[in-house]
Amino acid sequence: MRLRPALDLLAQVHGVPEGPVIDLGCGDGAVGPSLAARWPGRVTGVDRSPAMLARAAAQGCYCALHDSDISAWVPQVAPALIFSNAALQWLPDHEALLPRLARMLRPAGTLAVQMPRQNGAPSHRFLRDIAASLYPDRFDFADYAPPVRPAVAYWELLSPLGHVEAWETEYVHRLDPATDAHPVRLFTESTAMRPFVERMTRAEAKTFLHAYDAALKSAYPLLPDGAALMPFRRMFLLLTV
Repeated sequence: MRLRPALDLLAQVHGVPEGPVIDLGCGDGAVGPSLAARWPGRVTGVDRSPAMLARAAAQGCYCALHDSDISAWVPQVAPALIFSNAALQWLPDHEALLPRLARMLRPAGTLAVQMPRQNGAPSHRFLRDIAASLYPDRFDFADYAPPVRPAVAYWELLSPLGHVEAWETEYVHRLDPATDAHPVRLFTESTAMRPFVERMTRAEAKTFLHAYDAALKSAYPLLPDGAALMPFRRMFLLLTV
């Protein structure tokens, strides 16, 4: 299930011209083999984590790997494809970022992006609500704006630059039973939950997690075997310049 959104996006990419293929925010290189199977000898990975780049190198499918922050990255050669899977949601100011990436492409090149758009779902909304309720001195979301906008907003943003396709898909994850936490909590603890817990003491985090588990039980009832179903929305866009 981890690769399904990336592969769904990749299946919609057609007619890429000659030139570099960039795996932007490549992480540990999970998508690299699929990109290299389509465009052998052309795929370069970009990520700001040396540890992730080391794991990506072990995939053996990249012709080059670059240690760079996406917000500051500039390609040496205009790419034919910039492919970004679940990375750009961590960066601000998409109104400037995405057009900047698009203008890096060579003629007829493609920008292909997939980002989770889950921040309004209970799994993510509860994190904000509970943190603000328990520890208002550190958590204030009065001016909160989701990092990923609806697909139509990206269509409107990028349509002056070329042909745009934008859509959203909701995947249903079956999360395995867990003995000491709600399955959805285990899903979010290494990503969405981490910035919250990092600002708490051990005792505060224990109180926070107890409240979060209790809230999750009402939104994501356990199945008879202890598993849980979690709908997860993702936003996709393709821009061909």
